[in-house]
Amino acid sequence: MTKQLAFSPEVKEELHYQRYHHLAPLVQRRMEALWLKAHDLAHGQIAQLVGVSENTIREYFELYEQGGVERLKELNYYRPQSQLTEPSVSLEAHFREHPPTRIKQAQSELEAITLVKRSETQVREFFKKNSICVAAG
Repeated sequence: MTKQLAFSPEVKEELHYQRYHHLAPLVQRRMEALWLKAHDLAHGQIAQLVGVSENTIREYFELYEQGGVERLKELNYYRPQSQLTEPSVSLEAHFREHPPTRIKQAQSELEAITLVKRSETQVREFFKKNSICVAAG
């Protein structure tokens, strides 16, 4: 089934501009697909010209239906977060109040607090990222 989408002259102009000038290639590709749709090309032809599957083309059209050109600009890349990221504020406060004397001590304290075992390298990186010094002792 072919989707019927309406494109005002302003939207067509925005699609035309963004398909070359947006910083993210993914957004450029989405804009290209919608710009071609605005010129009544068939879905299969759009998919071939843009270099994606017809299912992806349908996803782009659904994004446009949900929020117009602004929705096409959204980038939601998956970025896994460390299990230490969430409680870092309280961990940072804990280690500022009770600076460990060795990385091994910090490693065991982190494990006791978070129930996550981390390597010494990971612990060092966590301390470095949060500007926490290991006390000399």
